[in-house]
Amino acid sequence: MRVLVAGSSGLIGTTLVPRLRTEGHEVVRLVRRETRAADEFNWDPPAGRIDDGALDGVDAVVNLCGAPLVSGRWSGARKQLLTDSRLEPTEVLAEAVAERGIPVLINGSGVHFYGDTGDVEVDEGGAAGSGFLSGLCQAWEARTAPARTAGARVVTLRTAPVLSGKGGILGLLKPVFLLGLGAKLGEGNQYFSWISLPDHVEAIRFALEHDTVSGPLNLAAPTPVTNAEFTRTLGRALRRPAPWRAPGAVLRLALGEAADEMLLTGPRATSAALPRAGFSFANPELGGALAAVL
Repeated sequence: MRVLVAGSSGLIGTTLVPRLRTEGHEVVRLVRRETRAADEFNWDPPAGRIDDGALDGVDAVVNLCGAPLVSGRWSGARKQLLTDSRLEPTEVLAEAVAERGIPVLINGSGVHFYGDTGDVEVDEGGAAGSGFLSGLCQAWEARTAPARTAGARVVTLRTAPVLSGKGGILGLLKPVFLLGLGAKLGEGNQYFSWISLPDHVEAIRFALEHDTVSGPLNLAAPTPVTNAEFTRTLGRALRRPAPWRAPGAVLRLALGEAADEMLLTGPRATSAALPRAGFSFANPELGGALAAVL
């Protein structure tokens, strides 16, 4: 396949592109900076512009664009950036897929689509939740409508936090834990869905190559854990004790709304669609996943 990837310079994209190429796919990349290689094309999502030739012969589009969610307090300006960095690229690419008759669009989303589910486990059939992140994910997925209406196979990747030794959430937590300051957040009873970077990349490749995969797809390992369990397991993986507790009130004071939606609550999300389609997780358990990526 000839695959166009937007967001190829991020944590997931930098692993996905070479992985697809090893499987024999031709990959071209959309970049916002000046192009530096033959496989790069420039684009400007706010202006709705894509370089001529970028979409020629493309069989599938993968959109991984989106500013990092973990970035301190959510000011009004930060919320707008989080929204625009997801919705604008999706609108441009979905319309391009529709206009050019491209058969497949793989588009980002997040497990926070479901909001806070407490102890209730949810798969792709779960209802939408409430809160800023849930609303963002719902709007994000809605922007793929032009591609779906045109008959494209659209897959929305409801991604859980990705575990990687290259950055992401572990890039933030590892230095803290290595200093012996690892701590559970609040009471630690809230659930934490996760996926290893290798499984995330393989799931995208699987979705590209299997026509039966369509609609929402939870990229989440089959074993979500509580925050307390995650803290203990990461401490063991890094050979550091993690006996501390960060009070919820302190986290809310420091991070405001972001603490409530990302740290102190969350969805207990797993995937029914991936196993049903025949996908097997290489890292289904947290301890093994941390050993693999660290």
